[in-house]
Amino acid sequence: MMPSGPLPRACWTSFISLLLVCCLLPPGTQGQEFQLRVEPQNPVVPAGGSLLVNCSTDCPSAELISLETSLLKESVGSGLGWAAFQLSNVTGDIQLLCSGFCNGSQMIGFSNITVYRFPERVELAPLPLWQPVGENLTLRCMVSSGAPRDHLTVVLLREEEELGRQPAGDGEPAEVTVTVLASRDDHGASFSCRTELDLRSQGLGLFQNSSAPRKLRTFAMPTTPPRLVVPRFSEVETSWPVDCTLDGLFPASEAQVQLALGDQMLNATVVSHGDTLTATATAKAEQESTQEIVCNVTLGGESRETRENVKAYSRNPIAITIVLGVLTILGLVILAAASVYVFGVQKRRDIYHVRQSSTRLPLAP
Repeated sequence: MMPSGPLPRACWTSFISLLLVCCLLPPGTQGQEFQLRVEPQNPVVPAGGSLLVNCSTDCPSAELISLETSLLKESVGSGLGWAAFQLSNVTGDIQLLCSGFCNGSQMIGFSNITVYRFPERVELAPLPLWQPVGENLTLRCMVSSGAPRDHLTVVLLREEEELGRQPAGDGEPAEVTVTVLASRDDHGASFSCRTELDLRSQGLGLFQNSSAPRKLRTFAMPTTPPRLVVPRFSEVETSWPVDCTLDGLFPASEAQVQLALGDQMLNATVVSHGDTLTATATAKAEQESTQEIVCNVTLGGESRETRENVKAYSRNPIAITIVLGVLTILGLVILAAASVYVFGVQKRRDIYHVRQSSTRLPLAP
């Protein structure tokens, strides 16, 4: 019965080869009593390897046993009902055909060679320099070469944890992707990919190739700006404290902090505790003016910044001398006035006492 759909190219090749051989067979061959065996049957060999092939039959009068192939071959022996050949430099999948004659009838036998090769390159694509926590991270693994592809699988890993596996497919190079949600636990974790060439069904084994691992750095940056605490006023040439704090930062120990007074960078002391980062410094203004204090925190390529103004003032020695002089004079005036007042009150008291102790009016002065 003929197939109902189109045949794959490999099937067409086998079908045409068989058709040509059958057309060349003498009448009655299709009903031959003896079969021609090809051993090994459907072998799997490494790319570039060699293979010993034996064509044999139970026909007692077999003759002209040969092997038809485009590969380099060498006859290594023959006898009654058999012939052996050494094939070398097997680089691709191919079909072997053994032929011979038994009592004038042609016999044929087939075997398909499958070539396997390990991937030449297994590489995990570079990871982001910093990955935001809570956002999707796409892992990409590129695989060059490797066969047979229907036995080749790509696995993506976080440390030893399997994140996903997919067939390599027919692309060259093959690219397999897995998307995961980045978390704080992923900070500093190693990611890699691995290929598995599974030939256990062919009696060989499971062959693995791994990429070099790549470390991931994750971060979390709050949306709020830092808290900057500075005095609103400061005397020129007088030091004053600067305090900058930002909460909800991960990892806080890897953040960069800059404190500046105008164009002057301040020597900050940075301390982290949990998700909180604190930077402290001392500053002083060289001249009387309004200057800007800036606190900038950077992590994972993102920055948060706060600015505050500080008004610097200075004391005028001349003005102070004048004020002190004025205050001194004012004090003397107040003191004199107080003395006059006290003297006047005392005098009136004396007159009052005289009037009360005398029956006559005091003489006028």
